[in-house]
Amino acid sequence: MNNKFSLKKLMESRGFSAFTATLMAIIIGLIFGYVVMLIASPQNASLGFRAILTGGFSKMGDVFYYATPILMTGLAVGFAFKMGLFNIGASGQYTMGMFFAMYVGFMVDLPAGIHWIACVLAGMVGGMLWGIFPGVFKAFLNVNEVITAIMFNYIGMYLVDMWVTSNANIYDAVRARTQYLPETAKMPSLGITGSNVSIAIIIGIIIAIVLYIILNKTTFGYELKATGFNKEACHYAGMNGKKNIVITMMIAGALAGLGGAFAILAPTMIPGSSVTYEPVNVVAANGFNGIAVALLGSSNPIGIIFSAIFISYIQRGGTLSSLYGFKPEIIDIVIAIIIYFSSFSMLMSGMLGKFFQKFTKNQPKVNVNDEKGE
Repeated sequence: MNNKFSLKKLMESRGFSAFTATLMAIIIGLIFGYVVMLIASPQNASLGFRAILTGGFSKMGDVFYYATPILMTGLAVGFAFKMGLFNIGASGQYTMGMFFAMYVGFMVDLPAGIHWIACVLAGMVGGMLWGIFPGVFKAFLNVNEVITAIMFNYIGMYLVDMWVTSNANIYDAVRARTQYLPETAKMPSLGITGSNVSIAIIIGIIIAIVLYIILNKTTFGYELKATGFNKEACHYAGMNGKKNIVITMMIAGALAGLGGAFAILAPTMIPGSSVTYEPVNVVAANGFNGIAVALLGSSNPIGIIFSAIFISYIQRGGTLSSLYGFKPEIIDIVIAIIIYFSSFSMLMSGMLGKFFQKFTKNQPKVNVNDEKGE
């Protein structure tokens, strides 16, 4: 078999372009963040920047713990992007999934080993139900999903806060937050000392891989992507665009709902305690962080895995920069710049392609078998 490797073909591939564009966006964002730190505190800028770059290594358990919910909301946004839909409603779906998971945790008595599974499934159903509404409005009434999803973010948040505060079994009025969940409702821990990370991160990665296979290896995935590229053409080809829109938003909602369930059902380091929810009428930030994760990962499920871990990693490092006098918000500036430049991925990858063409124009093809002496 004549296996040939061409550096030029590699650099012209879509995957390489997306990777280099993302890498360039990250580098520019980090440089910009360093400049801001230099302006704020020149004497501590190097130490604070080093904390951002390396601080996450000392808190890898927390990196995976905080990456889990934004991985799921990132998948929720990225999956809808493939259909040409902007699922900006991941926050509402996330919050609704969290509530459904909590409700089953507090109100349903089940044996250990089954209880947390029921809570996770309830969270998935909660997010799915909240994802149906933008899908139905888009498919049958042609209402822009962005408008509907934003409205349902607030509707979901206010409903959940009302339901939580009106249920004495869930709400602790003294501490103004939810009660501690039963031990049976918590997801199994991965056993990393000093961290709340659970098997949810493994489940999330598996889900991302399954989504990648569905999108790239199945007829259903092909239909979704084709509809996203050209809805009218797919209609004439016999594809049911309305059904695909509703199904896509249901799946996206289910993914975001799982993110909420994974966040609230995480085990804690203190026996008898649990992660709690505080009803303060604030839209969940993890839903919007999922948009950043999806953009940075180019809406590719595998790319979203790495982008979620990366965002979580520099966020953990950003918290350590406060030891050198910097506000934790500095890392939000870095992330914002990274996402801003990643939105120009096509332009940046084109520029990089022209740059590398000088070195690959006359690049000869290398026969791999010849190199092995075959």
